[in-house]
Amino acid sequence: MMAAIHAARAGASVTIYEKNERCGRKLRITGKGRCNLTNHCARDAFFAHVTGDPRFLYSAWSRFGSAETERFFEEAGVPLKVERGNRVFPVSDNATDVVDALTRLCREAGVLVRHACVEKVVCLDGAFALTAGGKEYTHGAVILATGGASYPLTGSTGDGYRFAAALGHTVVPIEPSLVPLTEIGNICASMQGLSLKNVGLSFRDEVTGKTVFEDRGEMLFTHFGLSGPLVLSGSAHLRPMAKGRYTAHIDLKPALDEKTLDARLLSDFERYRNRDLINAFSDLLPQKMIAPFLRQSGVDPRKKIHAVTREERAALLGLLKDFPITVGGFRPIEEAIVTHGGVKLSEVSPRTMASRLVIGLYFAGEVLDLDAYTGGFNLQIAFSTGVLSGESAAAYLAEKNKEESV
Repeated sequence: MMAAIHAARAGASVTIYEKNERCGRKLRITGKGRCNLTNHCARDAFFAHVTGDPRFLYSAWSRFGSAETERFFEEAGVPLKVERGNRVFPVSDNATDVVDALTRLCREAGVLVRHACVEKVVCLDGAFALTAGGKEYTHGAVILATGGASYPLTGSTGDGYRFAAALGHTVVPIEPSLVPLTEIGNICASMQGLSLKNVGLSFRDEVTGKTVFEDRGEMLFTHFGLSGPLVLSGSAHLRPMAKGRYTAHIDLKPALDEKTLDARLLSDFERYRNRDLINAFSDLLPQKMIAPFLRQSGVDPRKKIHAVTREERAALLGLLKDFPITVGGFRPIEEAIVTHGGVKLSEVSPRTMASRLVIGLYFAGEVLDLDAYTGGFNLQIAFSTGVLSGESAAAYLAEKNKEESV
């Protein structure tokens, strides 16, 4: 829709082919229905959150960055607010307001929306033949802005990859990103439904020995493993993925160093010195976590507090600061927020989003081998590349029509 609006405003006759009954179905569910539409940050901070090669986005960002996105929606009648982590949301906390604004702007710009599933895109003699809904349509230029393969029920079923490949483009193999993780074992399953807030999480690559991600925030234990904002962000760093290659390390008390935490542990042990160990952690841990925690520590949960040795206390202290979970792998791509992989960037001009292989073909958004971390960055990539591709396609058509009329 962003590409269509700007192409139409630049003078092109534009048609959106939309397989759903309404446009923006996936956009309506982003940010848990609130739509985190961008991140209120400067260019370098934005690029630091892009995986792969952020340099590809220099021109798109220069044309339409976070500030332009915020101004665009404010002028479209969608008041915005900035929350933790510079995340930008509609004041209404309603993603439908964003979709409605884009839909209205498409209509005002004269964009035709044809609700039909495109089955085939063919380039013939400088024009494109699209087969949609059993009918054939001809256009002078095409923008593939089909999204990736995550959340397929919203229409993102990977069609763009198929079209791009049929037109001669290389598609980097896709895999899930910003996705929950499975565990090896059943530690998480024993705590399913438990949400932890203000914890530290890091991921260690057991092959290289390096920590590939580290942050604080909120996470969730599930029947299959790990989820929640911290885990989704961290998942983007776990490449290449292999069973058992990565270990999640949870710091349950990141605000306390070991010395301070040990003093706290000693204080609690003194208070509960005549009780069983399992009854002495209610001030430190959520109830649902105590039994699995002690099982992991190897210390008898029925041992009396006054009988706990210094070595056992050290083991408990160490586990509070480093609770490990071995990662099994990614959950299915259907559960991912975005898709990693897509149309190879070296085959696309970063200055225009035009194909280097097929004249008149353009790309925008998640169909490209571009993705970023959570926080509004992926939608901003869609908006930035959408605007640049729309204006570039319109400029191409204008020049083409000018040459044909001479």
